[in-house]
Amino acid sequence: MDFLAGKRLRLTSQRRTIIDTAFSTSQHFTAEQLLAWSQRRDKSVSRATVYRTLPLLTESGLVREMDFGKDYKFYDPNYAEHPHHNHIICQDCDKIVEFESEKLKRLESEITQQLGFAAQSYRLQISARCEELKTRGTCAKKDD
Repeated sequence: MDFLAGKRLRLTSQRRTIIDTAFSTSQHFTAEQLLAWSQRRDKSVSRATVYRTLPLLTESGLVREMDFGKDYKFYDPNYAEHPHHNHIICQDCDKIVEFESEKLKRLESEITQQLGFAAQSYRLQISARCEELKTRGTCAKKDD
């Protein structure tokens, strides 16, 4: 809210619904998912307002735009609380799993120091295949 005020933008009821919806989930979401979820709360939320609000959320640093190699972007609402988390993306069912690792943090620090840098941020993204699909022949997330 402070960010919007600093940009001299009004907090409309639609914008408030979109923000509340974005931060009421821990899931990664697309703009279209955010639109559908927001419209369940308030039918007046428009696609245009969602697409104008998402860049504000990313610019504020509270949400991170993620490119997982699809034709659309995902948005990560957990970024501000967990800025050093990483992702595994299933190539079969598109499931996104977040994880944090102290070993990776130490390795990142070791590598940057050896090369004469101070890390500002890092992101590890692993593309994987779904073990559930491989072992069971089906995956609960495949047709979501």
